[in-house]
Amino acid sequence: MLNSFLLFAEAVLYFGIMVTLFRFRGRIGLGVFVCALGVMHFLETYLASVFYVALPFGMVSPGSAVLFSGKLVMLLLLYIKEDAATVRQPIYGLLLGNALMIGLVLILRLHDIAALPGGKLPDIGFIDEMGWLMVWGTTLLFIDAILIILLYEKLGKYLRKALFTRILVCVACVLTFDQAGFFTALHFVTGAPVAVFFGGWFAKMAAALVYSTMLVAYIRWFEARQVPAPRGLSDIFDTLTYRERYEALVEHVGRDGLTGLLHRGRFDSDGEAAVATSLRTARPLSLLIIDVDHFKSINDRFGHAEGDKVLKALAILLGELVGTEDQLFRIGGEEFAILGWRPQPLARPLGETVRQAVKTSASTSRFDITVSAGISTVSETTRCLADLFALADQRLYKAKSTGRDRVVGEPGGNEADGRNTWTRPERSAGA
Repeated sequence: MLNSFLLFAEAVLYFGIMVTLFRFRGRIGLGVFVCALGVMHFLETYLASVFYVALPFGMVSPGSAVLFSGKLVMLLLLYIKEDAATVRQPIYGLLLGNALMIGLVLILRLHDIAALPGGKLPDIGFIDEMGWLMVWGTTLLFIDAILIILLYEKLGKYLRKALFTRILVCVACVLTFDQAGFFTALHFVTGAPVAVFFGGWFAKMAAALVYSTMLVAYIRWFEARQVPAPRGLSDIFDTLTYRERYEALVEHVGRDGLTGLLHRGRFDSDGEAAVATSLRTARPLSLLIIDVDHFKSINDRFGHAEGDKVLKALAILLGELVGTEDQLFRIGGEEFAILGWRPQPLARPLGETVRQAVKTSASTSRFDITVSAGISTVSETTRCLADLFALADQRLYKAKSTGRDRVVGEPGGNEADGRNTWTRPERSAGA
């Protein structure tokens, strides 16, 4: 009974520390989480080869049941909340690091070793044994990580709303595969009895249940972003092996064909993520919606081809004015949006800069065009992208209805907020 309790305590401690490092990845970086994951690899393999405790259903190693199972769940968490390219970094790092260790051990064997006081000498045979077990275990981990991602995505089509069942099935199946593979090597290298296989399997199934429960609780209670929709199997494999091609494809499909700016679909997805980050970190986020005044008249006077040139020129101009952390979107015909990490007092000058630049730039001034803009900032009353957009759109309409060629932000001076005093009518085309 004591051994069971201690194994459970070890699992809770491991999971608690690792998800704490993962939770603060935005502040301390993912490297801390990944390094902690890698540091435990040697202890995990060492315990799996020599350290076992007796339980009612057989012999169990904390290295295999607690540490390895926990590491696999951490890699799944890394994939769910980040992506496959991030997940492969620690996997490749462990594989190559263990290969390097074997190479160094082969050279170390050539030394003329001096005995320490008391006649102590290094156990080179044990180091060899450990090294090859670590390489085999890491190779299995590489396969396990791909399998658990593929299985997680495949089950997403059927268990989208049953996150706990989805994760539990993935973890249990992959741990079963891994137990068979690692025990085979362990049996031939160390002579481990069959009781170790069955005891380890029962322990890993219990670990799958415990870790899956804790993982689902962590995702639902502590991670603000929604669990991504299932991605196709070929998509995952391409992401793991051909990331550059995958990113190029995503970048292409996420952009407006005329201007090259991010399109409305990216605005919806990136905007929701940015608002969630702003609320979680208290970092100010502002939205500027910019609309070309009387754009229809440009098409009527000069033709649609010239109108397209105006939109392209405006996209280039906006790209030169926004900051490196800002995101620029084309969200409608002649409507653009800027998401910027800045408070309202700094968003307003950006809007004024844009307004003045459009009037004076050689690429746009020949058409004698102006723009109007509305600004909103994440606050207690704008806690989602829809609210943020609605308020900025209201203020844009106010800029239009009070003369155009102006920027409307927070109420003050002669500007009125108007959220509770009027309802926006439909804006005519080319307004």
